[in-house]
Amino acid sequence: MVTSPPVVEEFAGRLAALAWVSDLFVAGSLATGDFAPGISDLDLVALVAGPVDATRQTTLTTMHRHIDEGTGSGFRLGCVYVDSTKISGLHMRHPTWTHGLLVQRALSGITRAELVRHGYAVFGRSPREVFPAMSDDDVREAARAELTGYWTWAARRPWLWLDPVMADLGLTSMARGRYTMANGALLSKTQAVEQADAPAWLINQLRARRLGENATSPRVRTALIAWRDARRTVARAWRGHA
Repeated sequence: MVTSPPVVEEFAGRLAALAWVSDLFVAGSLATGDFAPGISDLDLVALVAGPVDATRQTTLTTMHRHIDEGTGSGFRLGCVYVDSTKISGLHMRHPTWTHGLLVQRALSGITRAELVRHGYAVFGRSPREVFPAMSDDDVREAARAELTGYWTWAARRPWLWLDPVMADLGLTSMARGRYTMANGALLSKTQAVEQADAPAWLINQLRARRLGENATSPRVRTALIAWRDARRTVARAWRGHA
């Protein structure tokens, strides 16, 4: 387990003080041991008693903004707030703090897999006490759902890939998706860099950026490589192939 940044403990203390938050879990790269300070996001999941109504949303927004402007600056701390009575709702949307906004998003199958296979509690119960176990086939289906959902939408919009962040994310996400569909197991972003469907020079640059180094790739050429990889990968996912 990677040591949590201090902001996680501060955030947990603030959440625990709210009578309606019962558990806080760690998912993502911090759970899998692949967290890179300044590079990785902090992916957290909180369980709440009852719906997050307008009053609760205001409380959370104020708290998150304070965290983001203080000890959380640069950590991109995000959290999904799940009504504890609606954990089984796979497609239900929950209030989610991400990139400075409170939006409504589903708790993805991949995040659920991270929780039950690698996640841990900052306070409250273990995620394995709360979320149902996921078989290898369940994890494969979670990966396929991401590829045939958001990534299919993105693959139909080639101009999005001109954003270097999007191109990097796409290349590693496609590698992770292919691996998970084939093996029913999760692949870290660092491991995914080595399995990206890209030329050696670009993999070297992806690796450098993952290490926090200042490595710039040719924007249009990288966008084309990443977009084509996404189109191939989502097409295979729709056909049911890894």
